[in-house]
Amino acid sequence: MIGVIFGQKGTGKTKHILELANRAAAEARGSIVFIDDDNSYMFDLNSNIRFINAKEYHITSPRMLYGFLCGIAASDFDVEHIFIDGLMRFIRVELATLAELFEQLDAFTAQRGLDVTMSVSGSQADLPPFMKKYLLHLT
Repeated sequence: MIGVIFGQKGTGKTKHILELANRAAAEARGSIVFIDDDNSYMFDLNSNIRFINAKEYHITSPRMLYGFLCGIAASDFDVEHIFIDGLMRFIRVELATLAELFEQLDAFTAQRGLDVTMSVSGSQADLPPFMKKYLLHLT
């Protein structure tokens, strides 16, 4: 399953994704992975969560991200949930061009039985139609 926390910069997306990751770690039987573009929130996460700084791996495109996620799943068959904070900070493309990535991730998560939750910055006017079905409505 794919989940997207969507909103403009400064609307609390990072806070929500950190809370979701920590909650998942408390309930998980398998591994939890958190991907960010810097180390600023590393210590806000449960110590059982595998933290990855995407910049260290030079992930700059949707194709590279997909390959990276496949590599994570291939190296750890117990991965239950992957969280990605600030997708658009390291994948520097237009939101509308991510349809193929989401199709691939949809098939990948279904096949592997894992979840991917990501935060994505943008305005409602920029929200592509393909992404609407993945939006998480947080309270």
